[in-house]
Amino acid sequence: MKKKRTTIYDIAEKLNITASSVSRALNDSNYVNENTKKLILKTAAELNYKRNTLASNLRRGHSKTIGIVVPRINQNFFSNVIAGIEEATYEKDYNLIICQSGESHDKEIKCVNTLIHQQVDCIVISVSADSYDYKHLKNVMDHGIQLIQFDRVAEELETLKVINDNEQASLDAVSHLIEQGYKRIALLEGPQNLNIFRQRKTGYLEALKKYNLPVIEELIIENAWTKELGAAGTRKLLSLPKPPDAIFASTSDFSALGVLEVATAMGFKVPDELGICGYANEPFTELTSPSITTIDQFSLYMGKTIANLYFQEMENKDTSVIPKIISIKPKLIVRSSTMKNG
Repeated sequence: MKKKRTTIYDIAEKLNITASSVSRALNDSNYVNENTKKLILKTAAELNYKRNTLASNLRRGHSKTIGIVVPRINQNFFSNVIAGIEEATYEKDYNLIICQSGESHDKEIKCVNTLIHQQVDCIVISVSADSYDYKHLKNVMDHGIQLIQFDRVAEELETLKVINDNEQASLDAVSHLIEQGYKRIALLEGPQNLNIFRQRKTGYLEALKKYNLPVIEELIIENAWTKELGAAGTRKLLSLPKPPDAIFASTSDFSALGVLEVATAMGFKVPDELGICGYANEPFTELTSPSITTIDQFSLYMGKTIANLYFQEMENKDTSVIPKIISIKPKLIVRSSTMKNG
């Protein structure tokens, strides 16, 4: 049978004093004499009393808890963002509740509702791939809870946002491929309902325009945003009568890994016959053969930026939230998979 949790009322009953006296002693109040305070603390330890910090914080008007909702915890980008947030919030004695939507809109709604019921002070979210409305996020704001969106955001919601300059990053990546001598550059794109994938496609198209290369529709593969879908898209591309000589996996490094595995199996030499560029700087990109060119999103720094943005808003005496967007410029990391010219 599960043992009942000790409360201040149990301590008060044992010592035949009021619960308010116990509460004052546990909070080190000067209104309780030292001998009584020592006795209460000794009794609390004997009864294995654990303070309910959430309830205590809520009495002060806040929970000192931040909720985080990410599509997948096991991706390096999202885990690093969480690590960055935790590093900054630990210094402020804040707690984190981490939820995973699994790219499901319905699960995302459940995660958000759970965090609202947990009375968190702030919800940090990167929306799921199949998101189609954002009533649940408006509900967060209606409850007076700070909402910070990052990476994948609902652009129509006027909230605090921390994002990457995805368009410029893609422009840089495709420009690099072209400067290495690649001419038929394919794009593996993600779901276009998400802002980040629209922006990355725009950067791809801008690079082609900049270097006077044609847009070839058969070289643009929709929704190739997982390793499996990236691999399937690559088989299709490399089976064309005139296959691409480079593939930009704008969705993730996992897609790029799918590209590399299929290209190797089909006998294409990387980077001589096929250049490959991914996105997100997952750790494995340095370990593949050849190593994969990618884009570093500075995810750890992004996490710290999110947390510090929240604390800045907390210190702002003006209670009205002014929508603010912080954009972090990613960096192209050139590796062997695109070094056609050495």
